[in-house]
Amino acid sequence: MNFLAFSGSLRNASLNSAVVRTAARLCPPGAALEVYEGIGSLPFFNQDVESTQPPAEVLDFRARLAAADAVLIASPEYAHGTSGVLKNALEWVVGGGELVDKPVAVVTASPSMTGGDRAQAWVKETLEVMGARILPESLPIACAGPKISDGRVTDETTLTELREVIAAMARAAKARQDA
Repeated sequence: MNFLAFSGSLRNASLNSAVVRTAARLCPPGAALEVYEGIGSLPFFNQDVESTQPPAEVLDFRARLAAADAVLIASPEYAHGTSGVLKNALEWVVGGGELVDKPVAVVTASPSMTGGDRAQAWVKETLEVMGARILPESLPIACAGPKISDGRVTDETTLTELREVIAAMARAAKARQDA
């Protein structure tokens, strides 16, 4: 099984990027998770460009999504929503169908006590419109700062919860393959 994960943050010390890097180490046997780090290189969405010839970066992103058996998205929360860079990336995929019926887990790591729940709701609503199969095991990580050290999740409870997210992705991907 091949999973794709990406963070909606471009910050070097991003909590959400730390989550996807950590998730890559938590895959069960027989599964591998690729961390896509090209989200910042995607140009601004333009439907005219999309309908004629999407740029190579967009085609690469779409191909990686299409090839993945499940997807993990880690989103920061900015102004009660997600980041502009994540919104832009998802806009490039709306018309392509790469996420239709694909298992997708959403994690939000936030320094706030709400764990980025508003961003998570926004991302889930967007994914629903796109036809993705949103996993109920999606995870808000509240007060995430002390749970992450040196670019990795270190809190044992959070690691256990993140392992369950990855296990849910594996179960959903297997069920989709068996269907």
